[in-house]
Amino acid sequence: MTAQQAPAIHVRGLEKSYRELRVLRGVDFTVARGSIFALLGSNGAGKTTAVKILSTLLKADAGTARINGFDVATQAVDVRESISLTGQFAAVDEILSGRENLVLVARLRHLKNPGMIADDLLERFSLTDAAARKVSTYSGGMRRRLDIAMSLVGNPSVIFLDEPTTGLDPQARIEVWQAVRELAAQGTTVLLTTQYLDEAEQLADRIAILHEGRIIVNGTLTELKQLLPPAKVEYVEKQPTLEDVFLALVGADGKKATPAMAATSARTSKEQR
Repeated sequence: MTAQQAPAIHVRGLEKSYRELRVLRGVDFTVARGSIFALLGSNGAGKTTAVKILSTLLKADAGTARINGFDVATQAVDVRESISLTGQFAAVDEILSGRENLVLVARLRHLKNPGMIADDLLERFSLTDAAARKVSTYSGGMRRRLDIAMSLVGNPSVIFLDEPTTGLDPQARIEVWQAVRELAAQGTTVLLTTQYLDEAEQLADRIAILHEGRIIVNGTLTELKQLLPPAKVEYVEKQPTLEDVFLALVGADGKKATPAMAATSARTSKEQR
């Protein structure tokens, strides 16, 4: 197997305990290069602990984990050079502008042309118009997109997103989802932890469900759906969901829709269902 064919993330038998509390109990999974892998689980399932181990912030009690072929325990420096971590809360400086935040990170990484790097990322994440504004004036979705953009300074090949849409409103979540899809489309490997079922369904190429420290199932969305009996085909008049109503009224791009547009969108959604 060549380096390009090998998985970006390879985890075997990962264990971690805090005194009597066993958080991870032998976790196994692999993540293909350029894919989005969702680690799905409720609060306390062990998702953040797993990410901390993979990003070298925490040592495992047992098991092995490799990122781009580097062992997280014995080759931590090499791992850190090829990854980036975006935590549950946006790590941005509200006093600085969006562009200044990106330039600062590029300078801290001793990269050439920090201004050009910042401008490229601002354009990539649709933040150019807000580049000169203080981050304190940004919406939740804009802050999260800037946070992810800051994580990409230096072009890491693997990025960990730990519950990236927690606390965001529906429109902001959709903005972040689009940013994550674009990351994978450009070749970045994404490991996403989430407790939102629809988030995993919308984004992930593969989904692993972590429960009480163990992976209880791992597969594509189609494979997971096949675990249940086939649904009976019945005709039911499907009413628009609250999400349909919300998006029809505010518009998918956040711009307010007219009543006629809203009615048309809701009717189209109903017909598609």
